[in-house]
Amino acid sequence: MQNDEQEIRQLVATWMSATKGGDVKAILELMTDDVVFLVAGQPPIFGKSAFAAAAQAQASHGRAQFAGTSDIEEIKVFEEWAFMRTRLTVTITPPGGEQITRAGHTLSILKKQSGKWLLARDANLLSPVAKST
Repeated sequence: MQNDEQEIRQLVATWMSATKGGDVKAILELMTDDVVFLVAGQPPIFGKSAFAAAAQAQASHGRAQFAGTSDIEEIKVFEEWAFMRTRLTVTITPPGGEQITRAGHTLSILKKQSGKWLLARDANLLSPVAKST
């Protein structure tokens, strides 16, 4: 179980690094084909291909700068399934745009496939962070 937890922590670190670097291909390798993303105020994203299409649409407007932290608060492993609860903060600066920071909690379900942990479901409860004056 300890090794599983370390592998899941590495998945998160790889995800954050790939997002910062704009490496969508690396991000896609970290999710199941039938992944589902739930984000407040938006319809769910169903499947890896829909995620790729959304990422490509965003990239067509230029590459945004990304910074973030993911503080893992809990990981529980149950054979080939696991869940993870995190406190996530992301700051996005669109090309030529104003910086946006969102923070909150996420609840993720992971599945072990072919010996590798992958993101299967993700509920993201991030809210805008007020700018300090």
